[in-house]
Amino acid sequence: MKIVLFRPQIPQNTGTIARTCSVTGTGLLLVRPFGFSTSSRHLKRAGLDYWDDLQVQEIDDLEEHLSDDFFFFSSKADKCYTTAPYTKESMLIFGSEDSGLPPEFFQRWPERFYRIPMRPGARCLNLACSTAVVLYEALRQATFETMK
Repeated sequence: MKIVLFRPQIPQNTGTIARTCSVTGTGLLLVRPFGFSTSSRHLKRAGLDYWDDLQVQEIDDLEEHLSDDFFFFSSKADKCYTTAPYTKESMLIFGSEDSGLPPEFFQRWPERFYRIPMRPGARCLNLACSTAVVLYEALRQATFETMK
């Protein structure tokens, strides 16, 4: 399973997500450009010493790396994230903090978009919180029995 961050902007979020990926054995795929330097002290601090146990990859083109098993997450989607059919091979794709995912992704793959329910009028969850919510549901469906 992989978390994919499409053009992340806030190093602390990315570092926190890296830590979550490390403790769950989940890969992390970062799609450039980033809104920070990967040598940022904020990024390293949020990820603490978890970076050594993390499988992280930086890429320029998401579409070149998509598998057959991917899901997008957006506050603009209709389907609940708990209804997605996750597997051990799923790619969980999240947009940047300031602009989300490109509209052309929604136009091309509308059936692959899911959301985390929130009360009406709420903006959205923090990116690191959103990835943790979705990742743990995906792991519950696909691999919890192998995590001890």
